[in-house]
Amino acid sequence: MSVTVVGSIAFDSVTTPFGSAERELGGSAVYAALAAAHFGPVRIVGPVGDDFGPEHRDVLAGGGVDVSEIEHVARTKTFSWRGRYEFDLSVAHTEETALNVFDGWRPRLSEEARASDVLFLAAMDPESQAAVRADWGEGRLCALDTIAYWIEHERDALVDAISRVDVVLLNDQEARALTRTPMLLGAAREIASWGPRAVVIKLGEYGCALLHEDRYFSLPGYPLERIADPTGAGDAYAGGFLGYLDLARGELTAEVLRRAVTYGSVLASYCVEDFGARRIVGLTDHEVQYRAADFKNMTHFEHVPTRTRPREGGAQDGVPRLERPPSTPSTRGHEAPPRTAGTPEYGSPPRTPGTESLPRPGSPLADDR
Repeated sequence: MSVTVVGSIAFDSVTTPFGSAERELGGSAVYAALAAAHFGPVRIVGPVGDDFGPEHRDVLAGGGVDVSEIEHVARTKTFSWRGRYEFDLSVAHTEETALNVFDGWRPRLSEEARASDVLFLAAMDPESQAAVRADWGEGRLCALDTIAYWIEHERDALVDAISRVDVVLLNDQEARALTRTPMLLGAAREIASWGPRAVVIKLGEYGCALLHEDRYFSLPGYPLERIADPTGAGDAYAGGFLGYLDLARGELTAEVLRRAVTYGSVLASYCVEDFGARRIVGLTDHEVQYRAADFKNMTHFEHVPTRTRPREGGAQDGVPRLERPPSTPSTRGHEAPPRTAGTPEYGSPPRTPGTESLPRPGSPLADDR
């Protein structure tokens, strides 16, 4: 039972409306590994430069992560990113990116990493993701994440990499861009048709959605009144999700996946409460289980029919199913209605004295010069 996380290790400098942090330990592999470590053994595979010191290794090791496969490359610097967020915290505004040692890096797995039960391919070059997946062999579960850059520049290679994994995790904007489909359910189905058994779409503060064997599940975001920094929340989500799947073992059933997305949401909700990975490093099991129970209380309800209805179509899990109702105008496609006398083409109206362009006023100091 173990998870291997492959991806970037970085230093992030972030400014939000609620504060700022300089060169905070981050990177997709760091967030995912620290989150997954709350459920079992985790090793991290990623490159670092000379500026990555013992104190940074200690943060990871103290969080329960095996750091033996961090690759130090001499005379280089660690990947760094600088960005800011406005009050729309779903959008990161990148101010500076220095790939440094991460530029052109090709991951190598040890025998121990190849023997891991779960492999997470964090956002990186999709050709590298496919190569690592092939090198890993036949483990129990492989998952992949990506970012907009690879969707825009390496879409074909990314689709190929997706076809080789069991689970894909994307945010809503990435899912739409990748499939060129506006509706998320359609986007998830398109991605699932390429090969993955499950597709998870992260919706930021609004929660997440899961598609597995054509069964759809959604979960709201955990209600928070204050946050500090959304950086890394999606990777922390992936770590919590995969850490639970590694712990649960067994088949990838709908019930197990629903619990996994819940634990992913729990870890993401804690991640945003402080800058960098500070919050998930010191997180206790009691805190994790408390919010998981909160999610159950927030989303559980007993179905009480308003009147007796005829039930048809057999039972599922011992519960009779209602016959599916026929399509309605809101559940079937629409065709543009034909033009009528009330929908003529309108031309632009002629200019009036109120819409004529006025001459630009001169400088109020022009007469004084």
